Amino acid sequence: MRNSYKFSEDANELYFVTFTIVEWIPVFFKTKYCDIFVSNLEFYRKEQGLKVHFLVIMPEHVHLILSSESKLGRIIHNLKSYTAKELLQDLKHDKRRWILNLLKHYKKPHKTGSKYQVWQEGSHPEMIISNDMLNQKINYIHFNPVKAGFVISPEHWTYSSAGFYDGHDSIMKFDEIIS
Repeated sequence: MRNSYKFSEDANELYFVTFTIVEWIPVFFKTKYCDIFVSNLEFYRKEQGLKVHFLVIMPEHVHLILSSESKLGRIIHNLKSYTAKELLQDLKHDKRRWILNLLKHYKKPHKTGSKYQVWQEGSHPEMIISNDMLNQKINYIHFNPVKAGFVISPEHWTYSSAGFYDGHDSIMKFDEIIS
């Protein structure tokens, strides 16, 4: 079933989105694979006007708060597509057959362009409509690794914007929300 959530055509709207690996397969178990996602975010920030405000990369999913001056839905589609290609290339190079076999096994039949499927369809975009909602989503993103038991404090999770906003070294620069 395809996702019925949509992006508006309005520029600079804030969205909370989730990208999930098919069947929650833990692809992001190595920094190398997380770095692929981050480098693709950086590319779309610089080249396509994507604004990345908040982020957490978990082993099998990613949460973000994003905005863009242009078509956010198209940027996300391209980001997921290119990231999938790069992840598959590295998984093959690293001979991660168990992951590749699962990505092949769980590929949806209508996905005929590849023998693998990395991402579940859709990104469940939720437009941020209030400061209360924004704060709730930020806390959800930053406390995800704490709730999972990976770290004691959000800023200790490397692949999160929590450290950036707490003044620590960060995996990337995050964009300020301009109201």
